[in-house]
Amino acid sequence: MLSVEVSGGAGMCCPLRLLPMTKRLRKLGGCGLAAVLAVVVIVSLVGWVLSALGKPATLKQLQPVPDAMPPLAGMAVPDIDVHAEGRTADKLTYWSSQLEAETGISGQALRAYGNAELIARDAWPECNLHWTTLAGLGWVETRHGTYNGNWFRPSKLDENGYPDPPIIGIALDGMNGTAHTPDTDGGHFDGDAEFDRAVGPLQFIPSSWEHVGRDANGDGVADPNQIDDAALGAAALLCFGGRNLSVPEDWRAGVLNYNQSEDYLRRVAAAANAYSIPQPAAS
Repeated sequence: MLSVEVSGGAGMCCPLRLLPMTKRLRKLGGCGLAAVLAVVVIVSLVGWVLSALGKPATLKQLQPVPDAMPPLAGMAVPDIDVHAEGRTADKLTYWSSQLEAETGISGQALRAYGNAELIARDAWPECNLHWTTLAGLGWVETRHGTYNGNWFRPSKLDENGYPDPPIIGIALDGMNGTAHTPDTDGGHFDGDAEFDRAVGPLQFIPSSWEHVGRDANGDGVADPNQIDDAALGAAALLCFGGRNLSVPEDWRAGVLNYNQSEDYLRRVAAAANAYSIPQPAAS
């Protein structure tokens, strides 16, 4: 049997010539082996990063994503008593378990989005907010509390719904395209007493959180670092001013109030629609 030997020279793999298989086995090495090992390392690294960010472990054929704006509602959130004591999101475990593998979103984040939808339905019934929109925001902002700026050390929501390590953005000091935003919270949430920083799974800056912050996990504290609270704060921001998010113009206005970018708007809508079918967001 004949095989191909790749011999290296001057940093290149060339030329190709035929050798018996036994001789090839003796000569295996150099750039040929290095190339194989490089491919293995890259594939393994990509797989590790994707799994760490909550992607499904198994691959499946993705369906065409609807081009709907507002995004589709997705699987209905079952009614629970959102006025009960404690962390009401925990009552949505069965619901989230049906979506976790399909969407690639952690159960913690799904329950936070579903809980926020139910609270918004009770507090602002005219808003018509669905969990898929919150999930679209969560994906674009921090990959549902996992992306902290370091692909090699992603965050993970702990049992209480806090990203570990915490997710804190860069200082809003007017540099690198940021708005000049002096500190408004004495560094309480973001650890910076000079400038505000975006914090938590939904990336609120303290000055915004002061207006829309809500307690959703029943501990009596509105904390943008906690996923339940952050999701409800996002709901309050989207529903602000009596918006009806079932109306395309109001949905656009709500999301653009979060981030004034048409590209951001399209990415949130695409992710939300993907979750509605349900399947992972693609970009």
